[in-house]
Amino acid sequence: MNWSIADAKRKFSELIREAENEPQWIYNRDRLVAAVVPAESWREFLAWRDEREHPSLGEAFDELRRICQEEDYTFEVPPRQERPNPFPDACDTSWTAGFHS
Repeated sequence: MNWSIADAKRKFSELIREAENEPQWIYNRDRLVAAVVPAESWREFLAWRDEREHPSLGEAFDELRRICQEEDYTFEVPPRQERPNPFPDACDTSWTAGFHS
C-alpha cells in the first residue's frame, strides 16, 4: 500500500500491521522516501547480504581496474582474425542469402 508521510504518521499502528503482510511504501509528494517491510523479509535480506561470499561482477571488474592502474598495466587487444562461422550455413538460406557471399 502507498502512504503519504502525513498518513503514515497519523495511522502508524495500521501501517505496522499492514507491513506484516507486505511492504508499505511511503511517499513525500510523488517521491518514494521509505519502505516498511515485514521483519522476516528484512532478516532474510540481512542473512543474504552477510552470506554473499563472492563480489559481484562489477565489483570484480572495479578491483581489476584498480590493480591494473597500480601495476601500470595496459591490456593489449590482439588483432582481429577471421575465423569460420558455421551459423549462416545452418540457417534457412531463403532469408540469409543477402548476408554472406
